Amino acid sequence: MSKTRLFSPVSVGSLELRNRIVIAPMCQYSAIDGEMSDWHQIHLGNLALSGAGILTVEATAVSPEGRISYGDVGLYSDGCQAAMARVLTSVRRWSDIPIAIQLGHAGRKASTEKPWLGGHQISPGSDNGWKTVAPSAIPFKDEYDHPESLDKEGLARVRNAFVDATRRASELGIDAIQLHGAHGYLLHQFLSPLSNRRTDEYGGSLENRMRFPLEVFDAVRETFPSGKPLTMRVSATDWAEGGWDTDQTVVFAKALESRGCSAIHVSTGGLASHQQIALGPNYQVPFARAVKQAVDIPVIAVGLITEFEQAEGVLTTGDADLVAIARAILYDPRWPWHAAAHFGETVRAPDQYLRSQPRQYRDLFGSPVR
Repeated sequence: MSKTRLFSPVSVGSLELRNRIVIAPMCQYSAIDGEMSDWHQIHLGNLALSGAGILTVEATAVSPEGRISYGDVGLYSDGCQAAMARVLTSVRRWSDIPIAIQLGHAGRKASTEKPWLGGHQISPGSDNGWKTVAPSAIPFKDEYDHPESLDKEGLARVRNAFVDATRRASELGIDAIQLHGAHGYLLHQFLSPLSNRRTDEYGGSLENRMRFPLEVFDAVRETFPSGKPLTMRVSATDWAEGGWDTDQTVVFAKALESRGCSAIHVSTGGLASHQQIALGPNYQVPFARAVKQAVDIPVIAVGLITEFEQAEGVLTTGDADLVAIARAILYDPRWPWHAAAHFGETVRAPDQYLRSQPRQYRDLFGSPVR
């Protein structure tokens, strides 16, 4: 019997998780032509031994122009699929952690340099740069190249790219898919009136702005096996006047739930370069709470959740059903072990590491991974 909410089991759709710790998708900017490299084997292999409930592969582009940068992982070619298969085969050999993947398209925020090299947009025609696409020809920043507004053919092409990537993810045995509808990327760009100035059926009213993201969701849900969870990450506010906000997010969340969404991961921001974020511990949790009060499916909270008691508090107060850890687990890849030790809980560890159990935590490793 679990002593905490953090280490109690939870269901996301048909997927049973041992605990409520989600490893959030974190871009590594270390792919070559969209193909995972040895870095991903080291990175994901390390996190797969963490004891978390589920591991999410970083934002994975559904098309080459949908990559945030030239170093992004993709799932749009046989080469991308084969490279990911090699990594996942290795990880699964040593860990039984469920593996999810975040599928996305960067839209107008694509074609950028790696963060540690400046993160600026690379103009079309330059090395490692390409023309971006968006709902409307409005750049993310004034100095960015104006994106090409997607016409009906372009919308169909993007929608089909999501379907193709979903098919590839299914062939790879991925346990769950998360659609990236947050952080100012393409699906979020359709939702926000700051980036969507269309005058057709995909712009204007809230119903119209939700249309394309919901079409993508429906197409992916139809393609991904019905017994496997499909979730969505949303930004609950643009942190900018006249932008996407919590009330609109709640309407969108209810629409997703009615279409068979298995969980909603609530983040914020990323769409407007002039955003004003009130940054601090738990700064995004109130938005998760607002969504949770409106839907019956699990809600995942994220955002500067770094401490064990802090994470437990998010769950025990009913603000969310699961917590996602990102930077904290990069800094401490055994964060779930240390949280379990703190609370007197048990956590899975590989046989090779069982001898590392500290004497004062005699029940930390309840049963070894086989």
